[in-house]
Amino acid sequence: MSSTAQPPIPADGDAEQSPIEQELAVLLVNALNLEVAPADIVPTEPLYGDGLGLDSIDILEVALEVSRRYGFQLRSDDERNQQIFQSLRTLAAHVAQNRAA
Repeated sequence: MSSTAQPPIPADGDAEQSPIEQELAVLLVNALNLEVAPADIVPTEPLYGDGLGLDSIDILEVALEVSRRYGFQLRSDDERNQQIFQSLRTLAAHVAQNRAA
């Protein structure tokens, strides 16, 4: 019996990256030429502003890369963007729910 369910996303208190979070951390570092190791990105810290320090242009670039890699669109006019890009963990949960099979 096979299942297509995705592995569970760890609870917010868990600072260890899940496999999808690891993939996205590498994507962030490579796409934005960040001077941080992917493994050093804490999944629950904010991506925007004071956390990882991304700005709106960075978020647009990440959205483009996620769309290319995972086969679904992240639109700039989506009212959920603030929630989606809140942290690596929230971005990973959104990707896990929406990526093409």
